[in-house]
Amino acid sequence: MLRFALFSLLSLPLLAQDRIGTIQLRVSTDRADWRYTPGQPVRFRILAIQDGHLVSGLKVTYKIGPEMMPPKIEQSATLPAEGLIVDGGTLTEPGFLRCIATVEKNGKTYRALATAAFQPEALKPTQSDPADFDQFWAAGKAALAKIPIDAKRTLLPDYGNAAANCYHLNLQNVGAGTGTSRFYGILCEPKAPGKYPALLSVPGAGVRPYRGLAEMAARGVITLQVGIHGIPVTMDQSVYDSLGTGALAGYNTFGLDNRDRYYYRRVYLGCVRANDYLTTHPNWDGLTLAVTGGSQGGALSIITAALDPRVKGLAAYYPALADVTGYLQNRAGGWPHMFRATEGAQAHRSQDKIAASSYYDVVNFARRVKVPGLYSWGFNDETCPPTSMYSAYNVIPGQKRLLLALETGHNNIPEQVAEVQSWLYSFLKVAPDQNGAR
Repeated sequence: MLRFALFSLLSLPLLAQDRIGTIQLRVSTDRADWRYTPGQPVRFRILAIQDGHLVSGLKVTYKIGPEMMPPKIEQSATLPAEGLIVDGGTLTEPGFLRCIATVEKNGKTYRALATAAFQPEALKPTQSDPADFDQFWAAGKAALAKIPIDAKRTLLPDYGNAAANCYHLNLQNVGAGTGTSRFYGILCEPKAPGKYPALLSVPGAGVRPYRGLAEMAARGVITLQVGIHGIPVTMDQSVYDSLGTGALAGYNTFGLDNRDRYYYRRVYLGCVRANDYLTTHPNWDGLTLAVTGGSQGGALSIITAALDPRVKGLAAYYPALADVTGYLQNRAGGWPHMFRATEGAQAHRSQDKIAASSYYDVVNFARRVKVPGLYSWGFNDETCPPTSMYSAYNVIPGQKRLLLALETGHNNIPEQVAEVQSWLYSFLKVAPDQNGAR
């Protein structure tokens, strides 16, 4: 009887099995280096992968045009198993041509893109360089110098480690108008006595707490990781969430109609104030000061290096606030895209705001960077478009190196971070760790 039952089960057809998986949509160019000369045609390949195998039969919609601009081509097609090859056209001048593809399956939309570069080293800024730019910032630094640093620091036992102490630090800074404000950050310093290089770490956009760079301090670097909003950086996350969606929502355009009241005036000078503290630290080596950050922090790295001759080097990921006037010339501009016309609106396109932006644009600081720097980004960045970043990079007169992670957007990859960190440690003259890594 048991043998009959087993035979009956084995002879039954297999039950139907449902299957689900993530679609990996990919877009690539027909040149491995993603580079073209103006007038040279581009072909994009679009393919989908699920469970390690190519997928066919999906409806794909693709849009092609200069990055951040309305598409010149917008079509749909059925995706063959070997992938879809589409003619992307070309550009007749330096810039970037982007293909964005989407497919839908099981109620979910999948999206991918690739961006072809056309002679980006020849891109020139659209932003003007005010005749009194240097005088404006010299006056700002002179006003800052009259304000005592008035440093206040509180030990944070849970933030440090066996080789480094960390402190919640706040310094006196210029105010948004008249008066003063405070500038907050996390200071980490080696416990062992000695003289050390210093690193200022400047933040990306947003409102958040910070933990400091205790691991780097343990390696022998005095580090100061700052916030920009004039508020403590050790509060509960919920406080920053409330501020980010409330009082500080859209802070990047506060006061943009007046160069003396724009939100970033206090921020830029606050970074100089942070260096005032680092260069008076009793354990500073008296020579080596670098600055680093990504996005908004990439912008602040370039800006601080231009404003402060005490900075000897910088490492910047995908800098924001670069060539923001690009949209006024019908091409991509940098974050926060205040001059981008959307849905028929002209955004902040008033003459006073355009004029004020020229005193804060990374392009005009980049023209004045004379110290060595490492810069890194990808071609698929939609937050800080490569057109805007190249517009700043191309006018830097100092020693510079560009590390490209082509396929990345507004993010970095481990290999990229490792290379930038190695460069920083080498610049700061910090010995490799026991595994040979810097």
